[in-house]
Amino acid sequence: MLSENQILNWDKDGVVITKKQKQFYLKNGYVIIPKLIDQRSIDSYTQRFQDICSGKCEKTPQMLLMRDIVVAKKGEKTITEKTLNKITNFMDDEVLWDYCQQPKIVNGVKDLIGHPNSCILAMNTMVINKPPDFGKLSSRHPLHQDLHYFPFRPSDFICCSWTAMERITRANGCLVVVPGSHLGPLLEHGYPDWDGNVNTAYHGIKTYSPDLNMVHLEMDTGDTVFFHPLLIHGSGANRTNGYLKAITAHFANDDYCRYLPKDNPEMKFVVEDFEKLIEKYLSKKGIHETNITFHDFWSLKAKEVCGIRSNL
Repeated sequence: MLSENQILNWDKDGVVITKKQKQFYLKNGYVIIPKLIDQRSIDSYTQRFQDICSGKCEKTPQMLLMRDIVVAKKGEKTITEKTLNKITNFMDDEVLWDYCQQPKIVNGVKDLIGHPNSCILAMNTMVINKPPDFGKLSSRHPLHQDLHYFPFRPSDFICCSWTAMERITRANGCLVVVPGSHLGPLLEHGYPDWDGNVNTAYHGIKTYSPDLNMVHLEMDTGDTVFFHPLLIHGSGANRTNGYLKAITAHFANDDYCRYLPKDNPEMKFVVEDFEKLIEKYLSKKGIHETNITFHDFWSLKAKEVCGIRSNL
């Protein structure tokens, strides 16, 4: 079997990502490509998000609309742009799924985790919305590594694309990354001690050095950052009167990625947390007995971007 270094070519330009940008990604675990997605597409995704919020269009069956915890604690059940902080699982929404079909996204992913003929799956799809903070700092996201959530490996054949849907700054809660942290191990995660104002599944690294070299990724509309699943990253609170919106997907190379054993000990915390959420979600739909596992959850929401799916 070929080694990862033989499969992933870091020494020549890709279709989207240049050799220099590849080398930056290899060293730092992320790379920003300016203006990768055009304004017309961004406007389309923004309008779709707003239409879902207002009820002008129905959400697809697997789509989840997630409210901020402070809103939920107040008993506010109405979905609006100000209360909704995330749409997940948009793989069956024809407008939002266009993002995962964008040639510059697909080819950028292939440049980093595959080759032109790779089978690429979108494993996780989200529109992130960060409204003005409710005063409890619940809009921030603790430092974490995405691989913590993923029951598949190897990590070098997984990457995220994260595209700004509007100007993103430190003031409205931009991404914060720790360059080079993807070269280290997967660290232990849990819920941070934030006075109960932590959104569901916002897990964070339990212990880390307070002197981490953190970089704030301020981005313009259409800018896209690709990053490795072991990269330590998070985001701050939105301290403005406006919004922060981004559209994002995690991709895996199905030719090489495989699921971990279901009893893998490093997945214990996240599996237990998510299986409770899955049970709660299905219960709301009137389904009270099911054998859907954490692995099933990932398999059901994975979708081919290109190629023929055979493993994930």
